[in-house]
Amino acid sequence: MSRVFQAGRYSLPLGEKTYVMGIVNVTPDSFSDGGKWNDPSAAVEHALQLEEQGAAILDVGGQSTRPGYTPVSAQEEWERLSPVLERLVGLSRVPISVDTFYPEVARRSLQAGVDIINDVTGFREPEMYELAARCGCGCIIMHDQPGFGSIRPFFRECRAKAAKYGIEPDRLCFDPGIGFGKTYEENLQILRELSALIDPDCAMLVGASRKRVIGAPCGNPPFTERMPGTIAAHTIAVLGGADIVRVHDVKEAVQAAQVTDAILGRGQAPQAQN
Repeated sequence: MSRVFQAGRYSLPLGEKTYVMGIVNVTPDSFSDGGKWNDPSAAVEHALQLEEQGAAILDVGGQSTRPGYTPVSAQEEWERLSPVLERLVGLSRVPISVDTFYPEVARRSLQAGVDIINDVTGFREPEMYELAARCGCGCIIMHDQPGFGSIRPFFRECRAKAAKYGIEPDRLCFDPGIGFGKTYEENLQILRELSALIDPDCAMLVGASRKRVIGAPCGNPPFTERMPGTIAAHTIAVLGGADIVRVHDVKEAVQAAQVTDAILGRGQAPQAQN
């Protein structure tokens, strides 16, 4: 049976290729690119550039969730997001995801036309499920607690909750939450043993881009110099069953994914060269 991730208006076949999700942070304090895209016009331009580089999904966030972050209010988060979404929804040709754990921000974003809600708190608020059930959006549900052993049961619990609201498994995408409540060893274990966490009916996203688990084995280089390590980690994740990788460096990630897909015998065959 063919598998898909139903992301709002878009249906993304799974198992045929790796999808690269491009990160668009509209924040002053994100851990590696805070402040670069605060201006709405710059953020939209950056998002469209990522799409041109091959991003299959754009993930727009208005609040940093780096370790030790200070939450901003739902209203402030929406004030950062709204001018970007108002322009981007009409220009982009790929699914747009909003990274938020506030139901009110999710509701406004869905009204603005986004396709996916990406909640790093794992749809902790029941209203998130209610919104998803009404709007038909895709749902990225992240595990943000300690312990590798708790991830698979958490995914099963979330799938059961979603079913109670009438949300089909093909609208769910799970994220094991690398860097969220995990030790360094647990983050490595997620990458090494990802296949044990896969739900065959749901998509799987992995986001290790520039994180501490990338920096630690390499002497903690600056965040912007962690692209090769990110590619290594994400390639391992794809080999373990990840359908989507969430990245800052889209162009390089797309090339890495294309090669990995070719090795796995999927994706488009290359054209013959003269």
